Amino acid sequence: MSELNKGMLYGTSAYFLWGFLPLYWPLISPPSSPFEVLLHRMIWSLAVTLVALLVQRNWGWIREVLRSPKRLLLLVLSAGVISANWGVFIVAVTTGHTLQSALAYFINPLVSVALGTLIFRERLRSAQWAAVALGTVAVVVLTVDYGSPPGLALALAFSFAAYGVLKKFVRLDGVESLTAETAVTFLPALGVVLFLESSGAGTFASVSPVHSLLLVGSGVVTAVPLMLFGAAAHRIPLTMLGLLQFIAPVMHFLIAWLIFREELSTGRWIGFALVWAALTVFVVDMLRQARRSARAAAQPESGTEPRAVAGAD
Repeated sequence: MSELNKGMLYGTSAYFLWGFLPLYWPLISPPSSPFEVLLHRMIWSLAVTLVALLVQRNWGWIREVLRSPKRLLLLVLSAGVISANWGVFIVAVTTGHTLQSALAYFINPLVSVALGTLIFRERLRSAQWAAVALGTVAVVVLTVDYGSPPGLALALAFSFAAYGVLKKFVRLDGVESLTAETAVTFLPALGVVLFLESSGAGTFASVSPVHSLLLVGSGVVTAVPLMLFGAAAHRIPLTMLGLLQFIAPVMHFLIAWLIFREELSTGRWIGFALVWAALTVFVVDMLRQARRSARAAAQPESGTEPRAVAGAD
């Protein structure tokens, strides 16, 4: 199998696993509270990533991180942001709001683009502006339909986009970053879990062996897709990886609609249709820009004079 095909297999597997996550957390909560599930997710994710690093014998990056107070601070911030994202997602899918999780990861690319303009002063092409505008209109329509802003969706989208921004500065790969972030939260999470268990409020040892295994599995379902994603990122173009990312929210939407039977009013259909229109504009522009970049990169090799490629429409 070629490296490209391996990358496609790894990437597709990662996003399919992420797509099935809304089915996993309701198996645990209840009886565990979303907060207790989040604590176990922190603890067991670290265990899984440490095993991965042990197999890879990849420890050199730890020394570099410890020598940089700035990177340590960034890792603490990213640990807080991703923990909040995990917690909100668990709440969303265990309280009948899986549609909002789907909406979050549909609009996440648009939020990331908007943050790029604010933080990195990136210039948006006209098609990107159109996509962001359509996404904004969609949120307004859904706000009218819900009677209030879709808070869970916005919290998920903005927290994950902010996490992406922090990752740009931390400069660690997926497994290394997750190891560092869960190491930051490990002792507090373990302390709270031990307190819950000693006070009789915990569920790890008091429900059933299957329930305990599912809590341990929270680390597996968190870390394994991330490792597959890391393997894919090294083998396939970012454009292809960007297209694969829509697998997960499509699955979340179908799970919410067909399995959880969440209400899809006319207003929500219109809102999601606007989001999908925004993403269509976004993806078409992304593919067109990728082709332009490929042509520009190939021109010097062909012996012709390189021509300027427009940065904006």
